[in-house]
Amino acid sequence: MADDTQPLRSELFPSAGAHEWASGGTSSVQTHEEGHLVYAARGVLSVHTERGTSIVPANRVAWTPAGFTHQHRAHGETDMRIVFLSAALARHIPDRPAVFLASGLAREILLALTSRQLDDAARARLQRVLVDELHEATEQPLQLPEPRDDRLRTIAQHLRENPADNTSLAELGRKAGAGARTLSRLFRDELGMTYYEWRTQLRIYHALVLLADGHDTTYVAHACGWANPSGFIAAFAAVVGTTPGRHLRSTHIRTYDRSRERVSG
Repeated sequence: MADDTQPLRSELFPSAGAHEWASGGTSSVQTHEEGHLVYAARGVLSVHTERGTSIVPANRVAWTPAGFTHQHRAHGETDMRIVFLSAALARHIPDRPAVFLASGLAREILLALTSRQLDDAARARLQRVLVDELHEATEQPLQLPEPRDDRLRTIAQHLRENPADNTSLAELGRKAGAGARTLSRLFRDELGMTYYEWRTQLRIYHALVLLADGHDTTYVAHACGWANPSGFIAAFAAVVGTTPGRHLRSTHIRTYDRSRERVSG
């Protein structure tokens, strides 16, 4: 993790904020008395808590409940929006970190709540609509849960450093000191997914970072372990819900001009 950095620009609004980060910008490790939602109007965010790392591209919104220690990191030039919710509203959202598919309405409300144009009554109404939207939304996490077992941690660290490695679980197990059957059970018991599901999540996470840094689809596909771009595009769409090309258009073309207080792009 990079050293803490300061955002390029910050603005505070009632119960909300907007921070522009350079690529690689990292917030301090912090805890809030109110739960909060974060949304990337541009770029990609990762949210780190003790439960693991959640990836937040432009079609997701991440929820961190009150009291959870967390840290944000920007991948690509990132326009981060943050909205705090009162305990009365937060009770309608899970009491654990979560990532939701963000509807078009939810995205527009998040942008509006981080503008100067709202009075208190309008802000309260929009917060209630936003919570209703999220209450009905499907949780679609791009999450890398953190393993506790030392053998899994060894494998996880290796794959973070070498996401394109296609070594079998049995071969990785010989280095980690456990058989494939034991490791498969540990992945299911500790992380709630198979080894290959976890590796795919890791690769998509890495792909989002590389795309945010400006690399093309072919480069990203090979760097993340896919033999050809078509296989990567299919896997990316299955996890993220859109193709790499559409994802890039949504994170770069659609911006918010705060100086004119309107949505543009």
